[in-house]
Amino acid sequence: MAKYLFAVWDGGGSAPPELAVAQQLVERGHDVVVLADPVLEDDVRATGSRFRPWEQATARTSRRPEDDPVKDWECKTPISLFRRVADRQLFGPAPGYVADTEAAIAVEQPDAIVSCFMLMAVPIAAEAAGIPFALLMPNCYAVPAPGMPPFGSGFRPARGPLGRLRDRAMNGISTRALGTGLPKLNALRTTRALAELSSVWDQATHADQVLVLTSEAFDFPAELDANVHYVGPRLADPAWVEPWTPPPGDDPLVLVALSSTFQDQVGTLQRVVDGLGRLPVRGLVTTGPAVSPDQLRAPANVQVVTAAPHAEVLRHASAVITHAGHGTVVKALAAEVPLVCMPMGRDQPDNATRVVVRGAGLKLKRSAKPERIAAAVSRLLAEPSFRSSAEELGAKLRADAASPAAVELLESIVPATSEVSA
Repeated sequence: MAKYLFAVWDGGGSAPPELAVAQQLVERGHDVVVLADPVLEDDVRATGSRFRPWEQATARTSRRPEDDPVKDWECKTPISLFRRVADRQLFGPAPGYVADTEAAIAVEQPDAIVSCFMLMAVPIAAEAAGIPFALLMPNCYAVPAPGMPPFGSGFRPARGPLGRLRDRAMNGISTRALGTGLPKLNALRTTRALAELSSVWDQATHADQVLVLTSEAFDFPAELDANVHYVGPRLADPAWVEPWTPPPGDDPLVLVALSSTFQDQVGTLQRVVDGLGRLPVRGLVTTGPAVSPDQLRAPANVQVVTAAPHAEVLRHASAVITHAGHGTVVKALAAEVPLVCMPMGRDQPDNATRVVVRGAGLKLKRSAKPERIAAAVSRLLAEPSFRSSAEELGAKLRADAASPAAVELLESIVPATSEVSA
């Protein structure tokens, strides 16, 4: 039995799969302490882990839009988004993340540290203390790599010299946008007698393991470092879901899930609801904690709730309309359900492109009109190729999700002589 210190943040869909890994370690008899936002306390305790709040670092105490430190929905371009995330999440609060991690190390004396990839400052504390550490990437691979389209671009894999030039140019722009935070990371490293990084991405190369919480069959192929491993998605629902009963009738059930965090999505949700109102379907809209169901006007054939157990709903569903967050996408595909993807930002354009390339769904703009949304749903329901492609990919996702690779790799970084303190 070993002791693990996890570091996570309330990044919407990023927290549930990371906490699912923590729960798997607990179930194998390990002691797990989780540094997390106060708003995640119940989710952490539901895994059997012990909770420790961020105190000096950025931390959310509610999921209200005004309490979101990043407010990424305000950004109009990918570059402005990169700069906003760098300033408010990755590097601005870096000293607080390091200080809180060092305080937790002093008290807990962990054998290994497991951090969300987005918390780039946490590994500094691990390296300074000489503790093995791993990074969790709860989406497709996000670091620039030969063959991988630039993160957040929604591009397909490059073809030929012009495509490779496109990728180098886009990766250069994003690296420079994030590079403003590199001096902050290096200042923290030098005060702890650690070598400076030459790029913000270099922190990943220092990790003992980088675990990508998706399936290699879903992501695009690329040349990755030897410490990078695809370990399969986590498919469990978050702790805050509510009971649900299927609505009466035999019409196809269409699940609508447009992010568990606020992304200024009410207008898009209303257009989706209006589109479903034109079809002979049963619609179920889960708004998530950031949007109240009473903000939407729903026709008789559409049910609007805050939350429902997607794992159960997907057993009944014929199609999913989603913002294309990684968690919703892989859960739908694992259940062999095709998707209409309406990306709003973050990694969502990338996930939507992978769905389309795999033939398992369609992509629309978030501003699509109700008639276009209705037409896309009708096409998914009428053309069996979408369901067939989802079935093929779903089998691979389920097999990877059942693999013990994630916990075995995390166990492998703990020195054989380590024991949990009494």
